[in-house]
Amino acid sequence: MTLPQSPVAAVTHPEPYPYYARLVTDRPLYHDPELGLWVASSAEAVMAVLSHDACRVRPVLEPVPRALLGSSAADIFRHLVRMNDGASHCPLKQAVSATLGTVDEARALELGRKWARRLFEELAPAALPGGLTDFAFRLSVHGVGELLGVPEAHLPRVADWMSDFVRCLAPASSPEQVERGRVAAGQLLGLFREWLSARSILPEESLLSVLARELGHRSGGQDVGDAVAANGIGLMSQAYEAGAGLFGNTLRALACLPEWRERVSSDPGLLGNVMREVLRYDPPIQNTRRFVVRDDVVAGEQMKAGDVILVVLAAANRDPRVHPNPERFDPFRPDRETLSFGTGVHACPGEVLALAFARAGVERVLMSRAPFESLTGAVTYRTSANARIPLFETGSARL
Repeated sequence: MTLPQSPVAAVTHPEPYPYYARLVTDRPLYHDPELGLWVASSAEAVMAVLSHDACRVRPVLEPVPRALLGSSAADIFRHLVRMNDGASHCPLKQAVSATLGTVDEARALELGRKWARRLFEELAPAALPGGLTDFAFRLSVHGVGELLGVPEAHLPRVADWMSDFVRCLAPASSPEQVERGRVAAGQLLGLFREWLSARSILPEESLLSVLARELGHRSGGQDVGDAVAANGIGLMSQAYEAGAGLFGNTLRALACLPEWRERVSSDPGLLGNVMREVLRYDPPIQNTRRFVVRDDVVAGEQMKAGDVILVVLAAANRDPRVHPNPERFDPFRPDRETLSFGTGVHACPGEVLALAFARAGVERVLMSRAPFESLTGAVTYRTSANARIPLFETGSARL
């Protein structure tokens, strides 16, 4: 099999990991003239970039993507905690982290199992082309949506709008996808504003209610309604792709590694260990970007203000200096240091939710006695520059 042509193309390549291994060994940090950016691949370089205060999540002169300006999608984007740095980031991050801290693993898993059971019955994903993929995306939205306090009757529509919204955020979105996403963002933002303005609709323990209290406490009396709405939508959008990718990549691992499938079937308690290794071995989010805001030395290289760095998390997870024998799938791997959820001030606090909902989905597929052997063949991946999400649609990639 030919290697990917670039670290961006690697995201959806059938087998990107030999290519990543070469990057880690031969080019741990280099400038790619064709992509027009720096590429960090080794664990050392990735950690250095993610922890450097000159490396930000957005360009200084473009805090919101130009394609979104003048739309509700821009109104959401500019408030997202993961897209802010500096003074505005600290209270947002504290509020979001405190809010997610109110949901423990047991509660998230119970809710995930509830929706996995209902959606599996409703969608019959093992029998329909594309059904498993649709099941995975909807599972995350329904689970996070209920936690946020979204009324159950709205969840199917919210899942449809979330699909369009997430698509419009991707750098390579077509004009049509951007327009559909802008419309979907308006629908989502309108609903969330409505629920927040009529607090009686939201349960006191809902994450939207908790986030409103947490952020209000830290804001000094400022109006935080749009920031709460945006970050509620943001939590759902992050779970949408990360949850579906973790679900799908775990199914692929269990299909291709029958010994672990048999062990998990005999002892379901092992599934948590298996999925944490999937996060290292074949993670749903393969890379992220950082933007250099001033001339500085980053990871040993002199960089200039305006430089862009592609941070290849999936390659760093396979760095043999951190994980010996990185190509070996080992759910009991000691001292595992997975970078799939980032690190430092922008580390994603939603790991518990992503693992719980994806685990609930995989459990439901295992219970269905689906023929996993049909997932061992070729598979295509959803078009993306950073998320690795298998599409279970046709041929050997169909249950």
